Amino acid sequence: MDYMKEFKDISAEEAVILWQASRLSLSKSYEKAPEILKVHGSVIGTLGNFSASIGKAKSKKTFNVSAIVAAALKNGTVLRYVAELSDGKRKVLYVDTEQSPYHCLKVMKRILRMADLPDDRDNENLEFLALRKYTPEQRIKIVEQAIYNTPDIGLVIIDGIRDMVYDINSPGESTRIISKLMQWTDDRQIHIHTILHQNKGDENARGHIGTELNNKAETVLLVEKDKSNGDISSVSAMHIQAMDFEPFAFRINDSALPELIEGYKTESRKPGRPEEEKFDPYRHITEQQHRIALEAVFGLKEEYGYKELEDALIKSYTSIGVKLNHQKAVPLITMLRNKRMIVQENGRKYTFMPDFHY
Repeated sequence: MDYMKEFKDISAEEAVILWQASRLSLSKSYEKAPEILKVHGSVIGTLGNFSASIGKAKSKKTFNVSAIVAAALKNGTVLRYVAELSDGKRKVLYVDTEQSPYHCLKVMKRILRMADLPDDRDNENLEFLALRKYTPEQRIKIVEQAIYNTPDIGLVIIDGIRDMVYDINSPGESTRIISKLMQWTDDRQIHIHTILHQNKGDENARGHIGTELNNKAETVLLVEKDKSNGDISSVSAMHIQAMDFEPFAFRINDSALPELIEGYKTESRKPGRPEEEKFDPYRHITEQQHRIALEAVFGLKEEYGYKELEDALIKSYTSIGVKLNHQKAVPLITMLRNKRMIVQENGRKYTFMPDFHY
């Protein structure tokens, strides 16, 4: 694929130049990265670094990031976010990879209203790109050109970093896009904030790219629905290099804007690993994943006995990023039978029904 072209060797001469340029010296002074985003006095974003928001679907991640952008446009406070951008770093680039231009415009208007700015005309400090129709490769090139050719840029939002790669579980692609974030932020001395979904069954960011984000990001914010009130979303630091901050929460008010909930207290987390949500093969696995895995299994053999089917399903689903074991394979097979995605008639072996209705 084209993205592999980026992984090329450099000559020995080039390596020597980069080696010398990378050496630190106590005889030189190095400036501290300017702090541009804070929560409760805790630094969550500096120039030359990147951060991320993660959360499950419908947790209102985009509303939360809208507050960050609005704070940057005001150069003030929105919700609990405080922005302090210097002159020459006031412009914000917002990149949306998922939504249509119509829905992107709604987000843009919301940001301007939150920043107490007119929402009936463009703002010189906000550039909004709707990149849904492009390929991952095209999106990377478009964003790169925008970053390097936008004067006074200070903050970049990438709403949908997953759509900057073809395969979310590809180590090569994940390393490439994270390297791009580090290159862009360092070259342009900007801050980039990205958005990524969580896994359905745990608190980890999705795929190999999620692992890379957790390892390299300055801050990872967790946006999640309140367990006792689904209308409330809380924001906490899942990972932060600076001092941690007290979680806060917001709800969407009658004007369709996020509104801070004063005095909100989060439910204390139990020590150790979070309790895993009960596995549901219908909700936790998409129809497309089911189809890919089943076609792979039954492409090898037309029929299976129960035990060999279980083993084949575990291997096939794991290959597409759905980790299974015996305990999860049992309810999976039950669901596949109930949905008549596989059938076992008259005591015969299991066969695949490719025309199933999900």
